Amino acid sequence: MSSIEMEVFSNSQLIVLTVLMFIGGEIFTSMFLGFVVLGYLLITHIVGIGMILIYFLFISSFAKEILNEKGINLVTFSFFTCVSTLASCGFVPTNENMIVFHKNSGLLLILIPQVLVGNTLYSSCLRFCIWVIGKFSKDHNDEHRLKVDYLLTNSEEIGYIHLLPSLHSCLLVATVFGFILIQFVLICSMEWDSNGFSDLNFYQKVVAILFLSTNSRHTGETIVDISLLSSAILILFVVMMYLPPYTSFLPLNEKEELEDHLQPLQRRKMKSRKTKTLQNLLFSQLSYLVIFIIIICIIEGKKMVEDPINFSVLNIVLEVISAYGNVGFSMGYSCKRQVHPQRDCVDKWYGFSAKWSNKAKIVLILVMIFGRLKKFNMDGGKAWKLS
Repeated sequence: MSSIEMEVFSNSQLIVLTVLMFIGGEIFTSMFLGFVVLGYLLITHIVGIGMILIYFLFISSFAKEILNEKGINLVTFSFFTCVSTLASCGFVPTNENMIVFHKNSGLLLILIPQVLVGNTLYSSCLRFCIWVIGKFSKDHNDEHRLKVDYLLTNSEEIGYIHLLPSLHSCLLVATVFGFILIQFVLICSMEWDSNGFSDLNFYQKVVAILFLSTNSRHTGETIVDISLLSSAILILFVVMMYLPPYTSFLPLNEKEELEDHLQPLQRRKMKSRKTKTLQNLLFSQLSYLVIFIIIICIIEGKKMVEDPINFSVLNIVLEVISAYGNVGFSMGYSCKRQVHPQRDCVDKWYGFSAKWSNKAKIVLILVMIFGRLKKFNMDGGKAWKLS
């Protein structure tokens, strides 16, 4: 969701942005788990950066030529893209995001696992890594093995949001791939012959749609102008972007057992009377988003009348939910969609929010901050009963 074209940044500025994305990534907030998480970070980044470099240097000379034409350093591109993908930022050093690489299926296949292990499957992958470490501990009485066993069997008592119980982790994996499959099938059925995929062969279309389906949850790298997609697919993306990263199918019996396991943790978080009063006044996540959308529609009301196609309600909703989910999908702004064409209008490769007023941008910034902190208000709105 860039508000300026990415290629205006110099190499040194891209390096600074890379560091900021790495520090602000969701994984980095869990450093208290120590060497396990640190090793996870190092391995995923080193492998990801290495595979991107190998692809550009030895597999696709065409992709390398694109970077040369744009004056983008290959090493900087590899570091920036890998860190951005794992941190679920969705930024790419090119103005067109991944659209310029939509035919480079190998590169897309390299990035897809990074999208998953850096966000929606981070919890499951972390638990798997801890389990593997335990398997390498030969002595069952070894202190190292005992710590691993404790982490695996008492994840709910640790109070670490990213370390889920075993059953929940397995169901999370199934849910993530289920959502990807649903999106893949719907996009294939509705967009296979659309303009966005018209210049791709069968294999390239399959990989491109898989890449798009994977990114719709929390990364937002795109290989097609999403404004060309049908309204039904855009609504599907809105729903996917709204869902928290660890949304999973949990049968009622297992859910009750999980809640029983969480009772000790809940007791440690007993609320005071003032806290309970404040909790009763909180709205649900969806309620706050509706309020934000209404505020932006009021601020941009004049533009919605003068430029109704670009400033449609759907475009604004998608931009707000994308900001909330820290995804980065944007409908962009097109001079061709203007009802009253302006002679000085020039199409630019930046997000739709770049055309918003400063007041609306400030509201959108608040939405992004709210989205990053949404885990602290997941229980909001429970005092409100609809009957």
